[in-house]
Amino acid sequence: MTQYIFPITDHVATDASRVGPKAANLARMANAGLPTPPGFCIDAAGYRAQIHALGLDEDARGVMSATESPQARRHALNMKLGLLDKPITPEILEPLLEARRQLIAETGALLCVRSSALVEDRFGSSFAGQFESFIGIESEADFITAVRSCWGALWMTRALRYMATNNIDPADTAMGVLIQPLVSARASGGALSQTADGGMTLSATWGLGSAIAQGEVTPDRYELRRDASVLSITAGRKDHQVGCVHNAEPTTTLVSKAMAETPCLSEAEAQELGKILLRVEKFMDMPVEIEWAIDDKGFKLLQARPLHTQEATVPDAVWEGKPRINGHAAGIGWGTGRACVINCECELSRVAPGDILITKVVGPALSDILTKVAGVVAERGGSTSHMASLARERGIPMVLGVLDATQRIPDGSTVAVDGVAGVVRWMN
Repeated sequence: MTQYIFPITDHVATDASRVGPKAANLARMANAGLPTPPGFCIDAAGYRAQIHALGLDEDARGVMSATESPQARRHALNMKLGLLDKPITPEILEPLLEARRQLIAETGALLCVRSSALVEDRFGSSFAGQFESFIGIESEADFITAVRSCWGALWMTRALRYMATNNIDPADTAMGVLIQPLVSARASGGALSQTADGGMTLSATWGLGSAIAQGEVTPDRYELRRDASVLSITAGRKDHQVGCVHNAEPTTTLVSKAMAETPCLSEAEAQELGKILLRVEKFMDMPVEIEWAIDDKGFKLLQARPLHTQEATVPDAVWEGKPRINGHAAGIGWGTGRACVINCECELSRVAPGDILITKVVGPALSDILTKVAGVVAERGGSTSHMASLARERGIPMVLGVLDATQRIPDGSTVAVDGVAGVVRWMN
C-alpha cells in the first residue's frame, strides 16, 4: 500500500518536491535541532491520488489549456467543488485520521492545517497569503474539511491568477499539507535576517501571528546587529490580538492601551530570537524570512523562506527638506507617483497606473492592483506581512506601519516611497 502520510522527522518530509518547501524547510530545521513544533505531512502523491480517485485529471489539464474562457472556468469550478465536497479516498483518509489521533494524544492541542504547495516559498514565487491555513481545529469533521480546503486552494481564482502571471500550470504542480499542533502563543511575529543597513529586524505582536500576516496591526520592531545584540526597540500599535488557550478556539480580542504600546519581547528574548534567526540563515545558506511564536516553553519556528532585498537608493536633491515620515520597510524598491488616498476598498477604482497607493490596511483584496501601482504606503502592517513578502517578490516599493498616513499625505500630491529605508516623502 502506498504511503502518503509522513511525520516531519521522516527523511521524506525534507523533500520539497514531495511535501512542498514550507513543510520541507520546517522538517529540515526540526532534524537539525532547531525549535519547531511536531507534526506530519500529506505528500504530493496523496494530493494526486485524490484527484485521480475523484476523476478530475481531465479538469486539471483543462484549466490552463483554455485560459479565461467559460470552459476553463468550468474546469476550475469542477476542481474546487470536487476537492472541497467529495470524500477523501480511504487509502488516504484512514492513515490521515490515525496520524491525527496520535498527534492529539502526544500534544493535547488543537491542530493547524496548512497548505504547502510545491511552487511556494521560492525566489520569485513566494505565494505569500495566496493559499489557506486553518488554526484551532478540534473536531474530526473540521479537520477533514480543512485538509480538503487546502487541496482546493490550489484552484482558487486568486491562486490561478498568481500562477498565470508566473507561467505556472496548476496541473503540473501539487499541494502538500502540513499538520501541526497550535502553539499557545504569548507573542508571535516574523523576522528578516538581512536589512539594507546590514543588520536584522524582528517584528512581534501579542498572541498569534495572523494579525501581522494580514497587516491588521503595526507590530513592534526590533533592530538587531549581526551579533544579535539589540540596536533599537520601537513599540507598535497592537490594539487587538488573536489569542488561544488550551483546547479553545482562537479568538480576537481588544487589548488595553498600555499593553498595545508595550513591547512583546524583552531585550534578552529579542537577542535569543536573533541568534535563532542567524542559525536558520546559516542552515539555509541564504538570507531568510521566518515566522515564529513563543509560548511558556520558548520560541518555536513556524516557517522559513528565502529573503530578497535591495540596497537603498540615494534620493534626488529635489526631495531634500520635504516632509517625511518613517515606517516598516518591505525591503525593496524606490518609487514616485501621484498619491491616491484610499479609505475603503470600494474606492479602489480610483487607483490609476503609476499611482502611489496610500491606505490604512494592505490586505489580500489589494493584491490584484499591486502590479499597476508605483508604490504603497499603509498605516498598519509590518515588514513580515504577507503583502510585504509579495512586494519584495514583485519589486514594489512598500512602507507599512506609517502613522496617520491617510491624513498626513495629501491626495494628489507627489510622493516618493523608499521601500528599503522605510521612508515616505511628499510635495504638493
